[in-house]
Amino acid sequence: MAYMIPEELGTGASIGERLLFRALKALLPSDYAVYAKPEVEGERPDFVVIGPDLGIVVLTILEYTSSSLVETGQEEWKVHTAAGKLESVSNPYRQARTSSRLVAERLKQDDRLLAAKGKRLGQLKFPFGFGAVFPRLTRKDFEELALYETLSEAFVLHREEIDAAHPAFQQDGLIEKLHGMFADWSQPRSILKTSDFAAIRSHFMPEIQLGAKPESHIDFSEQLVLSDHPLQALDLQQESIAKQLGDRHRLIRGVAGSGKTLVLATRANVLAKHYPEWRILVLCRSIPLSRNLRYTINRMMDEPEDLLDWIRLEEERDGKPHLQNVEVYHFHQWLSGSLNAKESDIGMLIGKLERKEAILPMYEAILIDEGQDFQPQWLRLLSHLLNPATQNLLLVEDQAQSYRKRKTSLLRETGLDFRGRSRILSVNYRNTSQIAWFAWNFYQRYSPLRNKVQYGTIKGVDIIPPQYARRTGEEPVVERCSGFREELERVTERIVELNQKRKVALADIAVLYRVKDNYHSSYVDAIRRAFAGRKLPVYWNAEEEEPAGGPSIVGGVCVSSIEAAKGLDFRAVFIVNAENLPFLLEEVEEREVSLFYVAMTRALEWLHISYSGESKYTLYLDEQKERQEKRPPIVELMG
Repeated sequence: MAYMIPEELGTGASIGERLLFRALKALLPSDYAVYAKPEVEGERPDFVVIGPDLGIVVLTILEYTSSSLVETGQEEWKVHTAAGKLESVSNPYRQARTSSRLVAERLKQDDRLLAAKGKRLGQLKFPFGFGAVFPRLTRKDFEELALYETLSEAFVLHREEIDAAHPAFQQDGLIEKLHGMFADWSQPRSILKTSDFAAIRSHFMPEIQLGAKPESHIDFSEQLVLSDHPLQALDLQQESIAKQLGDRHRLIRGVAGSGKTLVLATRANVLAKHYPEWRILVLCRSIPLSRNLRYTINRMMDEPEDLLDWIRLEEERDGKPHLQNVEVYHFHQWLSGSLNAKESDIGMLIGKLERKEAILPMYEAILIDEGQDFQPQWLRLLSHLLNPATQNLLLVEDQAQSYRKRKTSLLRETGLDFRGRSRILSVNYRNTSQIAWFAWNFYQRYSPLRNKVQYGTIKGVDIIPPQYARRTGEEPVVERCSGFREELERVTERIVELNQKRKVALADIAVLYRVKDNYHSSYVDAIRRAFAGRKLPVYWNAEEEEPAGGPSIVGGVCVSSIEAAKGLDFRAVFIVNAENLPFLLEEVEEREVSLFYVAMTRALEWLHISYSGESKYTLYLDEQKERQEKRPPIVELMG
């Protein structure tokens, strides 16, 4: 999955632009970067694709249909515009070449990107290509209209090469075509270095250049609490919070592993049973977490709280209707399924609701898990769908697990007022002391909030570090390997050992990765082969479809991206390819700090981190490994 800038297209994007955006994002390797409409010398080329083994390819979109083409020639094409006017335009090859030259001339101003010697002295030291994209025309259309006589097929992307729904679509067709879009084959075919990547990107996003002023408006008033404690069940504090929150908006901030999701699920269960006439909405950000929430809430509803509740459950088993007033979705599933809308429609919907021009479903209660990942506009929309008579909204979050630090207060960003109605869950029930401290020490070193650490009471404190521990376990295992193949050999050996000797169910084990592939290999395919060789069943936990040839088996080892594992936990967690953190294409390092912190705190009892390359974080891991090796053995004192 390519790194996209921006992450999503704006509301004004055309159908063709959205189709190409999705194709580039889904089909290119993870170490490719794609810029949509970057500003270059006052112009905005449609897409700029940068790949380590590719160089740069500039793509120009032309949304012509077969009926809109009147005459095609080497110099000009005559087309009918959307308004029905006849217009002469440059041959698409010339349009694409002109757009690419604009970008090339910009980059040639940077001496870092020029060849310093040889025949190409003063020229760009990497390949530079261009192409025209026709999202509404197929290869068959080109043949029937004889368009190849005026435009070489090598510089054309047809509908079937960017549309996965087309019958002639091929998985590798897009990237193969991009690698052929070069007019000058004498250009060097070397691999772009990390420094080259950074220099190129600085011209599209000048604010990341050295010396740029960092943002200074991060709100440090958010309370982040990190601690550890043994896991039993819903304790008295959690139960009290879940059952006595009262009405109006409520905010719960908790550390990783503090039982935030359990409190939210209990709250949904309590509301559903006490107010069967209410319509209750439970939302989160990811598909895997929504499945977990739905299962947890359903399980709670099948457990009687008292004699009357036991009678109700018996009546339901006799055929009477079961409680149906709780809806559990991930946000985008709810948006499309319940509102028949997409994310680009949210601003329009809010405007209509504020003007009382729209009628949308109303909810008596809305509960949001992992609220730190919800954008302000999402929360503002939800606030309009809350019954004003109940005003029962619960937001559960941990800002330490998010890179999207709020610029202002929740009230200003969303219109939701939580003042005087927030609670703190400061106890980590999930991890052993060793894992909690290992994750905390990493977070403290690399997070921009590290200077806000204070010790003492919760009041007025930004971050509270772990202060005591009652549940202990093994130290996290840090392992440097010679390559990814050796990593997987060690991981699968350890999984077999845990399963056979420690009796850890395979479903209680997860393998987490930051990126699924790069320009020369697929990490997920390597994982699939390694597990198949060991005859270990695998469950692919992902937002997208599983890798080809890798069936998901419920009860198998969970293989997941770190992002998709948010909100989940496992007895044993293996983080592989740790050198991909921080990811070299990610400008917001706080995101990478948060992701690594999230990955480590998914582990209940065993944490294993492996890597074979170098990064800022592997230097830290090397330090920890050396410290563990020098640590004297623990001697138990008797008597």
